Amino acid sequence: MKFLILLGAILLTQNSFAYLNFPDFNPVAFSIFGFSVRWYGLFYLFGLAGAIGLNYLLLKSDHKHSSTYNANLTASKFNDIAINCFLAAIIGGRLFYVIFYDLSYYLAHPIEVFYLHKGGMSFHGGFVGAVVALYWQTRKEHNFWQVADLGATVIPFALGLGRLANFINGELWGRATDVPWAMIFPTGGNVPRHPSQLYEAILEGAVLLIILIIVRKRRLNLPGLLSGIFVFGYGLSRFIVEFFREPDAQLGYIVAFFTQGQLLSLPMIIVGLWIMLSSKKRALKYDKG
Repeated sequence: MKFLILLGAILLTQNSFAYLNFPDFNPVAFSIFGFSVRWYGLFYLFGLAGAIGLNYLLLKSDHKHSSTYNANLTASKFNDIAINCFLAAIIGGRLFYVIFYDLSYYLAHPIEVFYLHKGGMSFHGGFVGAVVALYWQTRKEHNFWQVADLGATVIPFALGLGRLANFINGELWGRATDVPWAMIFPTGGNVPRHPSQLYEAILEGAVLLIILIIVRKRRLNLPGLLSGIFVFGYGLSRFIVEFFREPDAQLGYIVAFFTQGQLLSLPMIIVGLWIMLSSKKRALKYDKG
């Protein structure tokens, strides 16, 4: 909570400054037995725990109203699937970052591939890893789309906390700007920048979470609809925020003024639309089958 209090105090006094100084966060939350536990890692764990807890509450409501979103799935079984997908997402996220964002550096420093505490994760890679893990776990016992819909509803909660972790780490800051809430980041030079991590936390986290919960509560029972909304919503949110986020220094702009993040988000927008539009046809197929 310390970082939220500090951030709030700064924002309340923003009219006194031409820009905001980045809050003096200690990236280490606490140390135990000589081992430093960082906020970065804690927030990812909080995100996983919070997503599982939120889904437990939604599952209870689904079972109460006989919604097919429950996919005949117990909370315990879902938790097992979620944890495995989370681990697969970490592996996929790291591999995508290494391969698509800074391959030459990691070829020269291979041991640093395992330095997760320094940051460097690709959501697109994490998404691929989680989908592969989900497919593998649901191929025999459960319906892939129904289980995916359960996860899609709560993933934004973890995403929002993940972006706050990026903010605390002082990484993935935005482009230079003169807006009143611009910030000077420790590693961003003496230039006021967009706090793009917070933009992502709001769009990919809070806004997308609210939309998905509202749609889920309507109990439309269209397999894949929630998954499609999530994939499309994330892709669109990320594509927009990339216009405010500083491109990775080692990559810059890939095509014209488009970044690597935007190019990787375009397929998500297209695939998400397809998943949404085909959800009704999918429901009819399951009803017959």
